[in-house]
Amino acid sequence: MIKSMTGFGRCELTEGDRKYTIEMKSVNHRYLDVNIKMPKKLSFFESSIRNELKNYIQRGKIDMFITYEDFSENNVCIKYNKDIAAEYLGYLKSMSEDFGLDNDIRVSTLSRYPEVFSMEEQTLDEEEIWNGLVKAIRGASEGFLEARIREGKNLADDLITKLDGMLGHVSFIEARSPLIIDEYRRKLTDRVHELLGDTTVDETRILTEVTIFADKICVDEELVRLRSHIETMKQSLIEGGSIGRKLDFIAQEMNREANTILSKTNDLTISNRGIELKTEIEKVREQIQNIE
Repeated sequence: MIKSMTGFGRCELTEGDRKYTIEMKSVNHRYLDVNIKMPKKLSFFESSIRNELKNYIQRGKIDMFITYEDFSENNVCIKYNKDIAAEYLGYLKSMSEDFGLDNDIRVSTLSRYPEVFSMEEQTLDEEEIWNGLVKAIRGASEGFLEARIREGKNLADDLITKLDGMLGHVSFIEARSPLIIDEYRRKLTDRVHELLGDTTVDETRILTEVTIFADKICVDEELVRLRSHIETMKQSLIEGGSIGRKLDFIAQEMNREANTILSKTNDLTISNRGIELKTEIEKVREQIQNIE
């Protein structure tokens, strides 16, 4: 199957007190370029997330947005810092002795001093969080992949239609080319008779001129290669897979053959067909850029 490099996927998953929301979108890119935006507390999963995405994506610029919410009531705890409290008490005692003041410190007072009590988050259960996170990633990736496949099918169908039209242009040029030589020979013979009147015309000389002209404008090899490139591209689209780079190379070769055909011909009808052919090739090249 053919996959487009444009896609969107989203998954929202709630497991216990945890909620995961994944959104991902992509545009075409020469290589796989993944940009992940997520809470800092999940940053240690980044390498695993990238490896998971490689199971679904080979090329494209991917933007992934991860939202994580923890609704549990015991995700933070109070920490009593005994050493800090003891240090405060020591200094307070020294102040009382130095200045002759009553040491009236109470527990309630001491507890308000900075860092005596502090709030800290409990250690995250990495395995449990990853199990939920990877499910959400896979859900978003599968939806993302389905969108890419749908768009890829539409692209493939349109490209095959364009390639069939290009084959029509090739067939026309193949049929038209021999007629140009016949027309040239007839015009050359008529011109010679016009200039020489009833004088006997040297058929050998005319045949030589026609042969030189035919060799100069011959595009048989270019047409054979162009037809082969078109058929190869069609077959690749039918077979599917990650063929974007391959198709891009074939399109470059098709454009090269079309340019050669245009440079050799001096027939207006073939020139017009050649221009239409190049136009279609350019359209194909643009669409190929969005195929994985």
